[in-house]
Amino acid sequence: MRFLLAGTCALGLLISVSSAQAAGCLSGAAVGAAAGHLAGHHAALGAAAGCAYGHHQNKKQQQQSSDDKNKQQSH
Repeated sequence: MRFLLAGTCALGLLISVSSAQAAGCLSGAAVGAAAGHLAGHHAALGAAAGCAYGHHQNKKQQQQSSDDKNKQQSH
């Protein structure tokens, strides 16, 4: 029952994020869920933390890519 509820909540969150945000979230959530499950059946908590971390890393990578483009255009 808890697995079904967690899955439904996760699906709702995934539907509500845009595709750009989902790229980092999905990969981070997959790794976080696996790690959380292995650490003591906390897959939902691991997925949430992994999603946040993946989103942060994706945003940082996009910012760096944008900065690199701006530097190339200014030369």
